[in-house]
Amino acid sequence: MSMNPIPEFGSYDEIEKKMLQRVRAAKLDEKILAIVQAKYEEELAQRNVILSRPDRKRLYQTVVKAVLDDVLGKLGE
Repeated sequence: MSMNPIPEFGSYDEIEKKMLQRVRAAKLDEKILAIVQAKYEEELAQRNVILSRPDRKRLYQTVVKAVLDDVLGKLGE
């Protein structure tokens, strides 16, 4: 499944649009969430943590937000 390369010329906005389309088409957001969720579930299971569904969801959301904040922080480094 080979995608056409991004042309060497074109406006920055055109290149940005094409790059975002390709990244989104690769569903990286879903892949990232799947990785975080797998680790989250693994940690809860290993430590025998029992939470109500609302608490489990809230903790997961907090963990995902923290991980994404960490990633965004690294972009500025």
